[in-house]
Amino acid sequence: MKTRLLVTIVPLLALLCAAVLEPHWLSVARVQFAHPDVPASFDGVRIAFLTDIHHGPGFSQARVRHAVDVANCLHPDIVLLGGDYVFVDARFVPGCFQELSRLQAPLGRYGVLGNHDHWNGAVLVSESMVEAGIAWVNNRGEWLEIGQQRIRIGGVDDLWEGSQDLPSALGDARRQDLVILLSHNPDYVERLDTDLVDLVFSGHTHGGQVTLFGKWAPLVPSEYGQKYRTGVVRTERTTVVISNGVGTITPELRLFCRPQIILLELRRAE
Repeated sequence: MKTRLLVTIVPLLALLCAAVLEPHWLSVARVQFAHPDVPASFDGVRIAFLTDIHHGPGFSQARVRHAVDVANCLHPDIVLLGGDYVFVDARFVPGCFQELSRLQAPLGRYGVLGNHDHWNGAVLVSESMVEAGIAWVNNRGEWLEIGQQRIRIGGVDDLWEGSQDLPSALGDARRQDLVILLSHNPDYVERLDTDLVDLVFSGHTHGGQVTLFGKWAPLVPSEYGQKYRTGVVRTERTTVVISNGVGTITPELRLFCRPQIILLELRRAE
């Protein structure tokens, strides 16, 4: 009887310990995106994507600082931020952006809002982002140029709590332009009615947080089940890269779903 009890309890305790420790085990997921629309001057450009930081009672400012340090050590050319910067209370906003202001990217830093930002002070988050020197591309976009060539970086507001103005994000982008879109919620790609968007960066799902060996999660905040849980998904219109995110929501557990920063390299495909 005791042996059977130990055989049951010990693995469960091990899994619980792993689930408690894993949120602190930040990883880097490396992705390559090859596409004919990538201009020659942008071939090899590196994009760091951070999302779902959730600075709050369970995720300290020191951990935000660590995530920024890890991102800077990757030497990205561009940094993209996918929303949900704080959790529970707007009082965490200043500290979060104090750390995010330290992100280094010679070609710029860009961010949008997530649902938690709306719940905890969208105006304050937006103002703090701008004060931190991060371009606010919520329902807008900017052209990024190297020499005589350019790419479009745009964003849309959160699918749950905001409205999405894709034409403003796209601007005067043409079919031959590389267009990168930030959308906190990956479900938005199902609403895309254009082929102009080449690449979408999203978070929101946290990879499911607690998964069965990284293959399936019982809870995914998406209308499409496991489809947009994590990783690279190619749809009929675009490619979407979904991050597990940096932080967590309650319960502050992860299992077979490490927090991550995505480092994507643009490559020109002939």
